[in-house]
Amino acid sequence: MRFRSLALSLVATFGTTLAISLLWALSGGLTPRARAQETTPVEKDDADLPTLKAEIARLKEIVAESAAMSAVDYHAQNLFFAGKAENWPLAEYYWSKTLQHMRLSASLTPTVKDKAGQEVKLNEILQSIESTPNMQVGKAIQSKDLKTFLTSYRALLGGCYSCHRAADKPFLRPRLPAPPSNSIITIDPKATEPR
Repeated sequence: MRFRSLALSLVATFGTTLAISLLWALSGGLTPRARAQETTPVEKDDADLPTLKAEIARLKEIVAESAAMSAVDYHAQNLFFAGKAENWPLAEYYWSKTLQHMRLSASLTPTVKDKAGQEVKLNEILQSIESTPNMQVGKAIQSKDLKTFLTSYRALLGGCYSCHRAADKPFLRPRLPAPPSNSIITIDPKATEPR
């Protein structure tokens, strides 16, 4: 399990480093003084500039979407354990973070094309996940109903999988989480101080 935490940390670090590098490169990368001191002339092929800009935009989108979906995974795992422990304030926190990152991911990539070339609207799938009665994780948390929480959490995973299938990624199969990924935050609702 430590390997999984280490792997998630490495993925997050790599994504952050890549995003910072992209932003640095897009901002010009060098200060005006450093640019003035460059000795090697750079020839620009204006014909390739639109292609390069499009590729940079595509890469930024991939990094941002991957980071958002990694955050969904992280928060949804901890949501499950907080709810299962009936730590409702913590479950509410992780539910709001899960939704926030799901919405962010859908806003970054609102539509995709499936293998047949048909447009799939991910925002609409997300809206159905949020509004279907048996997927009301938030309502189960508010009512502090463990049985309904567990049922709605499983339905949430089914909704996530329907989105993955619609986006031609059926190999991304959600499951009930194993141990919580967040080892520094206790899920014990009776805990009062750090140990």
